[in-house]
Amino acid sequence: MVFRTMLLCYDGTREGRTALNQGAELAAACGAFVHLLAVVRTSATVIVGESLSSDAPFAQQTRHIEEILNEGVAKLTERGVKARGHVALGEPTDEIARAAKSLHVDLIVLGHRTQSAFARWWHGSVGVTLLDLSPCSILISIENPIPETGP
Repeated sequence: MVFRTMLLCYDGTREGRTALNQGAELAAACGAFVHLLAVVRTSATVIVGESLSSDAPFAQQTRHIEEILNEGVAKLTERGVKARGHVALGEPTDEIARAAKSLHVDLIVLGHRTQSAFARWWHGSVGVTLLDLSPCSILISIENPIPETGP
């Protein structure tokens, strides 16, 4: 199958950079257009706190995410991949599924972050939850392990 349009989830982390690199390679090979998505996690508590605070941490977080997103689009462009950045506000799983549907993508690419059992129970797994919501295939990028040397 040839992928024509991809949704690449990017947050600037090591896992996000792995997804960006692997997604860029695949997009270049397929000639696919990439929608680069960064999600600012929101909750009622954060939004209410923002309205009561003069520090505006939510706005700072949003600006930081926009900077990371612009950096990701620039990296894709440098590699010859046509890309457009998108910022979404909400829960990552919901926003990724919503963007995949509205942008009519053929493939979602996201990085894998190892979590403890407690963290996975508490926060859930975006990749696993996304399987039930996704309108298309999903590529979970895993950083290439360093080859073992030995006798």
